[in-house]
Amino acid sequence: MQYREDKASGNQLSALGMGCMRFPMNKKESEALVLAAIEGGVNFFDTAYIYPGSEVTLGEILAKHNKRKDVYIATKLPIVKCKSPADFDRLFEEQLKRLKTDYVDYYFMHAVSSYSQWKALQEMGIENWLAKKKASGQIRQVGFSYHGTCDDFLEILDSYPWTFCMIQYNYYDENYQAGKKGLMAAVAKGMSVFIMEPLLGGGLATGLPKQAAEMLTQPDMTPADWALWWLWNQPEVTVVVSGMRSIEILNANIKSADAFRPLTQEELAVYPNVVEIFRKTYKYNCTGCNYCLPCPKGINIPACLTAYNTSFGQGYVKGITLYATTTAVITKKPNTPRNCNNCGHCERHCPQGIPIRAALKKVARRFEPLPLRPAYALIRKIIGG
Repeated sequence: MQYREDKASGNQLSALGMGCMRFPMNKKESEALVLAAIEGGVNFFDTAYIYPGSEVTLGEILAKHNKRKDVYIATKLPIVKCKSPADFDRLFEEQLKRLKTDYVDYYFMHAVSSYSQWKALQEMGIENWLAKKKASGQIRQVGFSYHGTCDDFLEILDSYPWTFCMIQYNYYDENYQAGKKGLMAAVAKGMSVFIMEPLLGGGLATGLPKQAAEMLTQPDMTPADWALWWLWNQPEVTVVVSGMRSIEILNANIKSADAFRPLTQEELAVYPNVVEIFRKTYKYNCTGCNYCLPCPKGINIPACLTAYNTSFGQGYVKGITLYATTTAVITKKPNTPRNCNNCGHCERHCPQGIPIRAALKKVARRFEPLPLRPAYALIRKIIGG
C-alpha cells in the first residue's frame, strides 16, 4: 500500500480508503472485508451517521478484533438533522457509542451543498462546539463533504479553519461541483482532500461503452485502474475512498494502489477521448449513493437510472434486462417508474441535483412503451407472478 501525508496531523493515510456506505448486508462478509482491508494496508475508513448500520458494523468489527488504534475513522455529522445546538451533542454521543470509541479522527459536516447551510450551523454555535470537542480530544480533525457549486465551495473554504474536505472527483467529473478548481484551492490552504465517487458509482469500472473501454489498452490495467490511477497521479489527492462490497473488488483495488506509478503523457492523452464517448451515453449522473431512497412507492431509483444509462452505453438488451430484474416488472406487484406519484422526496435528497421525476418518466417510456406492456402482462400470467 502507498501512503500520503495528512499535513495537518502528520498522519500517514493509505492512498486507498474504504468507503463503508455500501457494506454487505451480511455482517460476516463485512467483517471479512474490513479485516482484509486492514491486512492489505488500508487504514482510512469512511462512514456516516445516515449510512444504515454502517457505524455500528464498523465499530463492532474494530472492537472485536482490537483494531481501533490501527485505523483512522472518518464519520459525519448529519447536518440535516441539526435543528438546535442540543442536536450536536446528541448525535455525536450516539456516533461514539455506535463506533465503540471515545474519539473520531476525521469529523465531517456531511453533504454540505451551499454556504447558507454552513452559515446556519455557525449561527447555531457549531464553531464553539467543535472547539470544545477538539480541545477534549474527542474530535481530532474537522472538515466537510461537499455537493454544490464551486463558488459556494470556495466561500465555505474561507469561512472556517478546516483541515480537510471531501469532494466528488474523477476523470469524468473533473469540473463538476468543486472540481479541479476546488481541489487546488483546498490544497493551497494546506488542507487534505479526500475523494468520493472515484469510479462514478461503478460507471467508470464496468459501465463504459465498448468503444471507450477499448481505448484503455494497457494490458495490465483494468478500466477501474485507469480511473484510480488518474486520481493518484495528482499529488494534491490525499485519499481515494472507494465503496468496495466484495473481497474481489477490494483485492483488485489494493493491487491497483500497490502497483500505481505516474502516468505517461500518452496515457493521459487517452482520457479526454474516453470522456467524449462516455458523455454521449451517460444520460444521468447517478452514482448509486441511495440518498433518494426509500421511495414511498418502492421504486429502486438508482437501479432504474443505471439500467437507462446502460441501455445507451452497452445496448438496449442489457439495459432492459437490468430494468426487468430490478423493478420486478414481470411480477404481480412491480415497482416501476410508472408508479411514481410525483412527490419529489427523491429530488430533495439527491446530491447530484438530478431531475429524478422527469428522468423516471423517460425511463418508463424507454422500457415500458405501450407496445411492450401486453408482453409484460403475458409473462406475468405465464409465470403466475
